[in-house]
Amino acid sequence: MVTTPINTELTLEKVKVAVDAILQVLGTPETELHSKALAAFNSGDHQTVKRLASTNLSDYYVKALGYLGGALKLTPNTDTILAESARAAADFSRERTLNHLGKAIATALG
Repeated sequence: MVTTPINTELTLEKVKVAVDAILQVLGTPETELHSKALAAFNSGDHQTVKRLASTNLSDYYVKALGYLGGALKLTPNTDTILAESARAAADFSRERTLNHLGKAIATALG
């Protein structure tokens, strides 16, 4: 567990650093859905990203992006929004890694 001193002052610059870290974990889109969601996010069309997240409920990549637009609004919920987005990004990374390893094992043993 990471223990960090608590600084309750939120700024857009600080939140953008956290957003960039989450985007880095998500990486390059690998599907059309992910490309569409990332393009919408990057253009500031957060409502489209939320709609994509609400209609693709099992997709962690889109879920992570769906939260991020709300984080940029700097509300009292920003910490929670960033945490949920980070969890979704971690879940996506885990799924991607498991998929990759499964394919590698299938190739090695097949």
